[in-house]
Amino acid sequence: MATKTRSEVRNAVHSRIRAKIKGSPERPRLAVFRSVKHIYVQVIDDSRGVTLISASTTEPTFKGRDGGNAATAKEIGKLIAERAKEKGITQVVFDRGGYIYHGRIRNLAEAAREAGLSF
Repeated sequence: MATKTRSEVRNAVHSRIRAKIKGSPERPRLAVFRSVKHIYVQVIDDSRGVTLISASTTEPTFKGRDGGNAATAKEIGKLIAERAKEKGITQVVFDRGGYIYHGRIRNLAEAAREAGLSF
């Protein structure tokens, strides 16, 4: 029996999560993807299949900075919450993307909550 890689395990967990949560126009999904160097966040309306808002550490405002740390994850959480408020979105469903709710994922979620998003 072959062992699964980390990415295979994460994708399996993410599939189980996605079977249970869906984004709607009233309450879109806040999806997180993290890599070693960067973190990406999207607010998605799954009923239409449309990304409403996005933020990531690859944007020009984060150029020259390390995107793979907890402090930057907090900034991205605040940024996505501000952009969501501008669009009139106050409630979201949090999709941690199969990652453990710890470290950068937790920091991003807490910063988004503090900035006004509820989930």
